[in-house]
Amino acid sequence: MSSKIQVLSNRVLKKIKGFRITRSVFAFPYILFLMLFVVVPLLILLVNAFVADGAITLRNFYDLIVDGASLKTLWFSLLVGFVTTVLCILIGYPVAYILSKRSAGRLIVLLFVLPMWVNCLIRTLATRALFESLNAEFGIGTLIFGMVYNYIPFMILPLHTTISNIDKSYSEAASDLGANSVTTFLKVNFPLSIPGLISGITMVFIPTISTFAISQFLGGTSSHLFGDSINTKFEHQLYGVGSVMSLIMLVLVLVSNFIISKVNKGETADNLW
Repeated sequence: MSSKIQVLSNRVLKKIKGFRITRSVFAFPYILFLMLFVVVPLLILLVNAFVADGAITLRNFYDLIVDGASLKTLWFSLLVGFVTTVLCILIGYPVAYILSKRSAGRLIVLLFVLPMWVNCLIRTLATRALFESLNAEFGIGTLIFGMVYNYIPFMILPLHTTISNIDKSYSEAASDLGANSVTTFLKVNFPLSIPGLISGITMVFIPTISTFAISQFLGGTSSHLFGDSINTKFEHQLYGVGSVMSLIMLVLVLVSNFIISKVNKGETADNLW
């Protein structure tokens, strides 16, 4: 009996010694988290979108098409996202470019990043309180202001990092060849900063078209985004139509990422004109 126990214990010890902790082992918690909180919710959305009354159907898509208000809200959300992104570029690029040329630029950029440490909802409520103290009317103007205020740090930070890392010898070489400051910026600095610009566009446009908290507090009664419509559908237990709208938003995010990555790849391959 003791010999059998000894043989069994030897086999167990061999297996324990043969087990090695590799890097892939540390990925198991992330894979489990990914399955529970990403894959499973997406499967639930797919089921709710294509299944109604226990049968596979496209009725939810038909209901969404018939509901013209939701489609108008989608186009309005894309317009708000586009305007917000353009304003962030117009404001953020000059700020990032000027700060990249200053010795204290990194410290000032930190001041732009500090609001990101505060929860977005708290920042939005503070902005709402500011407009209420000024007796401002909530609408598209306050909504765009709130969007730009919340997302402009995501435009400035990647632009400042990219512009700061541009080798100064390129500008010096352009000056030696007779280029003035405007030509040097257009032919050297701007093309080399496009990867940071693309990153900023990605970090601003995609969250803007999918947000709903900012529009609820700053948009008033007439400025609702697509995220608000999705939230309303789920609140009224219209899970099928809400799931279809969520899938549309997911497709928009994936398409935006694909287009931006293609543009970014082309620019990084040939940055200088």
